[in-house]
Amino acid sequence: MAQDMTLPRTTKPRQGFAGLWNISFGFFGIQIGFVLQNSNMSRIFQTVGASLDDLPALWVAAPLTGLLVQPIIGHMSDRTWNRFGRRRPYFMTGALLAAISLILMPLAPAFGAPLLFAAALLWLLDASLNISMEPFRAFVGDMLDKSQHATGYAVQTAFIGAGAVVAAIFPYLLEQFGVANVAAAGQIPDTVKWSFWAGAVALFVAIGWTVVTTREFSPEEMAAFDAEREVEQGESVQALAAKSYAAPAIWIALGVIVLVAVEPLGLEKEILLLGALLVGYGALSAIGIRLAKQGKSANMLSTIVGDFSGMPPTMKRLALVQFFSWSSLFIMWIYSGPIVSQYFYGSADPTTPAYNEGANWWNLIYTVQNAVAVVAALVLLPAMSKRIGKAKTHMTCLLLGALGFLGYFVLRDPNLLIMCEVLKGIAWASILAMPYAILASSLPQAKLGIYMGLFNIFIVVPQLLVATIMGTVMKHFFPDQPIWTMLFAAASWTLAAFAMLRVQVPGETTDA
Repeated sequence: MAQDMTLPRTTKPRQGFAGLWNISFGFFGIQIGFVLQNSNMSRIFQTVGASLDDLPALWVAAPLTGLLVQPIIGHMSDRTWNRFGRRRPYFMTGALLAAISLILMPLAPAFGAPLLFAAALLWLLDASLNISMEPFRAFVGDMLDKSQHATGYAVQTAFIGAGAVVAAIFPYLLEQFGVANVAAAGQIPDTVKWSFWAGAVALFVAIGWTVVTTREFSPEEMAAFDAEREVEQGESVQALAAKSYAAPAIWIALGVIVLVAVEPLGLEKEILLLGALLVGYGALSAIGIRLAKQGKSANMLSTIVGDFSGMPPTMKRLALVQFFSWSSLFIMWIYSGPIVSQYFYGSADPTTPAYNEGANWWNLIYTVQNAVAVVAALVLLPAMSKRIGKAKTHMTCLLLGALGFLGYFVLRDPNLLIMCEVLKGIAWASILAMPYAILASSLPQAKLGIYMGLFNIFIVVPQLLVATIMGTVMKHFFPDQPIWTMLFAAASWTLAAFAMLRVQVPGETTDA
């Protein structure tokens, strides 16, 4: 019998290849922006006068903006609907601001305070990329039926890898075509300049493609797909109203202890930021609880705090995995370029050809990592998860990635780093796909935006810790020896792998 067309659909239509492509193509551009940032900002900072010890403090902008932006944008995009859609207004706002930041970044030396200008642009760039990226995670859940979630996130991961390949290899290709890869002291090489400018265009066009080629479901259609939407919206605030102020008080006390300990222990000043964040989180939690107890359930703060404290059990267990996983990645982005130049090419001076040759080699082998991630996401991960389950697949991939980091610590032939990047590429693909595939069926559909934003807190918090603590550790124990960070990264991915032993995937058996 044909479906009564007067009744709303209760299941989302299945998407074919073209639909899956259009939904996630914007992530191709977003990842170009992220990789240009991640693989070149240490080089830019050092070029305009930053020392190796300054890098963690300068990089703190990236995770801090993610920590602030992602839950807010997730909350807002869940509740947005206008003539442009639900998530798409955020796609384009972030794309425009990110493109402007990419265009201006290589011009930093022309300004009176180039290091300050570059650091400010990093804040703007990372915030803008997060404004676009966070809704894209929820967009897959919005547009696809649960039966296609794993496929959707695999396609998204493939575009992430493809965008990373393009961004990472572009400076190297420009050099092969004769574009200058070395500049005078304090100047950005032309290979980096043109990479950022081309990246700005690619980012804007890719996100624009998704905006133009997709149609979001109306609020009425989404309500039909998720009949429990209104119940789900209020549950977390009601639970928050029943909580005491003990937990906020503990967070505030821990923050005060950190703030007070910095000077007596001779810690780096960046750790003051960590203490301030602990105090701030405790204070905001207390305010959120107070508002919930007063019955003010419609406010953003109580909703975010309530949803954070009421995360599903699977999400809580995966949070620990994410924490250790992204600690290693942030170490990689900060230190890998300087490590390759210093230990494999013999120069820590950004004005020398050897340093810049090492920087380009890092960009090239980082391309290998991301190319492997594309293949792994589409071929290896589906086969492994079908055979041994998603949890064991993720654990295995993280252990392989840990071996890749260990290779940086023990090897000295730059050509052998390619194998390290192959191993890390497998882990990178799994980090981008498996946690989201595991979560896809356990999150309330009406809260995909806020829960994806909150889940990403466990991506940015470890980055903040690395940015604030790693500099102190390196300065006190391993001055001018950044190679030791690779050992920290290997250990962190190993811990992430074993944390997967606590993650159970509902309805999945792994006895095969």
